[in-house]
Amino acid sequence: MASVVIYTREFCGYCARAKSLLESKGVEYVEHNATYSPEMRQEMIAKANGASTFPQIFINGQHVGGCDDIHALDRAGKLDPMLAA
Repeated sequence: MASVVIYTREFCGYCARAKSLLESKGVEYVEHNATYSPEMRQEMIAKANGASTFPQIFINGQHVGGCDDIHALDRAGKLDPMLAA
């Protein structure tokens, strides 16, 4: 199973949707809640090549984007192979 990391913040509907998709696929993930941590938010932005919206998702160290991006990967049939790697 792939290593999945997701940066989130509290009260974020997009974060909840992304986590729900991952959970529906039985994927375990590491969640970094950056709500009260400017340092963690800066770490996320650096790793995500400047992307500053929440969530930001990484699969096996590769930045895949946010909620809309991961759902688009799923619709295109590309998410499951990434998660199986």
